[in-house]
Amino acid sequence: MLLLSKRLKEARKAKGMTQENLGKEIGVTKVSICCYENGSRTPTLDTLIDLANVLSVEITYLLGVDKFEVAENDSQYGINLSKEEIQLIKELRKETVLYKRLLEDPKRSAELIKRKLG
Repeated sequence: MLLLSKRLKEARKAKGMTQENLGKEIGVTKVSICCYENGSRTPTLDTLIDLANVLSVEITYLLGVDKFEVAENDSQYGINLSKEEIQLIKELRKETVLYKRLLEDPKRSAELIKRKLG
C-alpha cells in the first residue's frame, strides 16, 4: 500500500486540502487521513471510493495502477518503453522489498546505484 499512501497525499495536496478538510469531506477524522497517508492504516472500500470522488481521481490510480498505452517507437503515445525497459521493470517487481525501496525515492535510488556501479 506504499503507492496508496503516497498518491493519496499527493492528490490531497494537489486539491489544496488539509488532512482535516479531507477527513470532514468523507466523514473520517484527521487522524484517519494521516494514518492512510503514512501507511499505518488502510481505508475500507467505501472510504476509498469517497476519497477518489472527493479528490477527483480514479480508485485504480490511488491503488497504484497507471494506464499507459505503450508502443515501442511510436510517438503517438505519452510514454515509450523498449522491451528491455519493460523486462527490467518486470524483474524489479519480483524483488518486492527492493522494488518498494526504489519507488520510495527514485532519484536517490538512481544516485545510489550510479555510485555503486561506478
